Amino acid sequence: MGSVINVRFESASVPVDESGRQYHLNVRRGDIPRYVLLPGDPGRVPLIASFWDEKKLLSSHREYVIYVGRYRGVDVAAVSTGIGGPATAIAVEELFRVGADTFVRVGTTGALRKEIKLGDLIITSAAVRYDGVSKIYVDSEYPAVASLDVLLALIEAADELGVRYHVGITASSDSFYVGQGRPGFKNYLPRQWSDIHLRLAEVNVLNFEMEASTIFTLANIYGGRGGAVCAVIANRATDEFVPGAGVEDAIKVANEAVRILKEWDDLRAERKITYLSVSTLSEWYLRSRKK
Repeated sequence: MGSVINVRFESASVPVDESGRQYHLNVRRGDIPRYVLLPGDPGRVPLIASFWDEKKLLSSHREYVIYVGRYRGVDVAAVSTGIGGPATAIAVEELFRVGADTFVRVGTTGALRKEIKLGDLIITSAAVRYDGVSKIYVDSEYPAVASLDVLLALIEAADELGVRYHVGITASSDSFYVGQGRPGFKNYLPRQWSDIHLRLAEVNVLNFEMEASTIFTLANIYGGRGGAVCAVIANRATDEFVPGAGVEDAIKVANEAVRILKEWDDLRAERKITYLSVSTLSEWYLRSRKK
């Protein structure tokens, strides 16, 4: 897997070694395909890879565990990001630098609306930017939106697999406790955050999580594609919490979405078009049903 210990890097401002290996992820150009699944939990990476036809542990450094392999003929990687926006931004930065351009968060989340059940999936169309790191990159007015391609591929995959899912706006926070309306130590909870989960539900925000807004913002700035599918393991409206609920479904949907994206990308290249249209998707649908 290699090590960055005692390796000389280009400079303090460009932490890349002479072979192009990135400091945090410990990978270089050619190691990572364009399609990358991004769980937060390092332990979820081998679980994602267990559904692939081929898999290999490429690197494990800090919170970043990396597997590469093939899923139904498509080259794919899974890279853990750790918890929150700052570690996620590092991962996305270095993945872009080694050639990746399509990122799908595969996470867990807390729903804010009572009709969303534990084990359901939430596919994010856009994210409220309660994180801090994306505000370093661009003004807070800049929207954090999912790529249309990735959003549609996740919906298509969820439909094909027959799982329960919801599509809508997510809130991404750097804070798991106070910033999501949970009491801190000694029940510390500033007034402005005490009912944040209720106020967000009133404006039809579906869920709280911690990484989607960072992925979407950086992907859009750098001309890549970002999306997110999360398993609902908690519901703030019903006060339920079951870790692990729906996680395997989220993984299956994310893997299938990568396969679908590859087919759409191939069709787009064949037709020499930039954007997907209803007619293009209809052509793909008819082709896929003939296979």
